[in-house]
Amino acid sequence: MDKFSYINIREYLVQDHPDGIGEADLRTAISDFSCPRNLDVENFLKKNAIEFTKKNQSVTYLVLSNEDGEIVGYFTVALKPITVNVGIISNTVKRKLQRISKLDEDTGTYTAAAFLIAQLGKNFTRQLNKRISGEELLDVAWVVVEGLQYAAGGVVSFLEAERNEKLLGFYRSNGFREFDVKAVVDSEGNRHELVQLLRFI
Repeated sequence: MDKFSYINIREYLVQDHPDGIGEADLRTAISDFSCPRNLDVENFLKKNAIEFTKKNQSVTYLVLSNEDGEIVGYFTVALKPITVNVGIISNTVKRKLQRISKLDEDTGTYTAAAFLIAQLGKNFTRQLNKRISGEELLDVAWVVVEGLQYAAGGVVSFLEAERNEKLLGFYRSNGFREFDVKAVVDSEGNRHELVQLLRFI
């Protein structure tokens, strides 16, 4: 964390902030964020992050370079239920899930509240993406997840990723393990699958 700081975008949405920043300043700050490798990540920040935060559906954090305050990336965290099929997890995972949930005998699943890292993306504007690695960005997100766990409890976090072996390998190397797939429909009506991965806090 010597190189980076993070800010909860709620700080911009407080009406009487002593520094006089507000929603207009936030929209200006994120207006040139670019993530050509994943346009969904870019579009979420520009079109949905503010409204989702206002509605308490999720909270977005901007990651800043301590060198000059440039936005090098962002991530979004939400509290969501996680459902895990008992037939595909190890005994160690079962024991940890039993601490916060109960097995549904009819469906053979555990369901528990979990911290979802819903978005994670680097800013490619002016090659700012080169200032932070994917691992460093995930580390900053994990600091926030650990803080939430300290304040509210819970034992598990998860995320959803495209079925891309390089991407999945990245998450595996950072402690996440696959536990299911989720069918989704994109904005153009196309169906595809997201791989769900979990990591214990």
